[in-house]
Amino acid sequence: MNKQQLITELQSQGLKLLKKEVGAAGRRGGAGPSDHKAITIDGTTIMVPIFNNAATESPYTAEILPTGEALLKYAEEPLTPIHFPQPPKFYSLTTLDGVPYWKIALLHSQDVLATTILQTCIRYGDTQTSCQFCAIGQSLASDRTIARKTPNQVAEVSAAAVRLDDVKHLVMTTGTPNVSDRGAAYLTECALAVKARIDLPIQAQCEPPDRFDWFERMKNAGIDSLGMHLEVVEPEVRERIMPGKATVPIAYYLDAFEAAVKVFGRGQVSTYLLAGLGDRQAALVEMSERLIQIGVYPFIVPFVPITGTPLAHHPAPDSQWMYALYEQVGKLLRQAEMSSKDMNAGCAKCGACSALSTFE
Repeated sequence: MNKQQLITELQSQGLKLLKKEVGAAGRRGGAGPSDHKAITIDGTTIMVPIFNNAATESPYTAEILPTGEALLKYAEEPLTPIHFPQPPKFYSLTTLDGVPYWKIALLHSQDVLATTILQTCIRYGDTQTSCQFCAIGQSLASDRTIARKTPNQVAEVSAAAVRLDDVKHLVMTTGTPNVSDRGAAYLTECALAVKARIDLPIQAQCEPPDRFDWFERMKNAGIDSLGMHLEVVEPEVRERIMPGKATVPIAYYLDAFEAAVKVFGRGQVSTYLLAGLGDRQAALVEMSERLIQIGVYPFIVPFVPITGTPLAHHPAPDSQWMYALYEQVGKLLRQAEMSSKDMNAGCAKCGACSALSTFE
């Protein structure tokens, strides 16, 4: 089994880890892919599901060795040494108003700082509008975060993460607020505060705003790249899986992508495509090709069923199916000479939630 196949299988099937306290804490609930822990295989750090139902049935396990390292096994057969990145130093700090830094931002992979600046969403909590895969409210309900991170808090934690843990870029996402800019204004405010404190590349993530001149404002505030996430592409699947977001037409996303690429540049705008929720492979490849032509990086990520969501028991995508999808989209990226490593900041640059970068 080659490295690409191993990463693809681990991210689809998860890792059955009896001692979950090893390494950095990992991530339960929250916005975006979750229930993960970072592991490093042969120099590549990836996020692997360990907290969800699928992981409890995984044939992959890890034996923690006396040295602190670990041995990855398949059906109890040794495969390869792996490493669990250690908890970052900035987690031990607290703001002046008493909020632990880890409630404001988390370390993803090895050197990426991520924060959800608004931990609430107008679509969450109502089955008529909520994205069925999302757990943005879980971490708030369990007191693992706060509802609104202030610009000063984000800037303070970002500076500490760079100073203490050599963080290389910052991802700022948001639940969708009940305002027409869809969070662009608050992301802009937070970016201004961060860049006033430290020169750290930033990706902002939100739904397409009502006016595309927000892209210029975001760029001028110091946001270096932008994520606007389609997640699902076929109309019937969109309406079933994310009924609220499905009211925003794909055509509007495509218009927003074109406008954003003019501001941020080719390859500096990205979108999540969650594979395994019902979209046909051909539809995902077709949409990826269309996005690449616009100048948008299609970040293909395997769906992770998150505990406590309506899709908690939905099967993760088959790893062979994912491998074939990666091969096709990777070929499109190579032909277009578009690479995640050229992105200034963001999830696709990190790449830890997907094997796609290894197929570029």
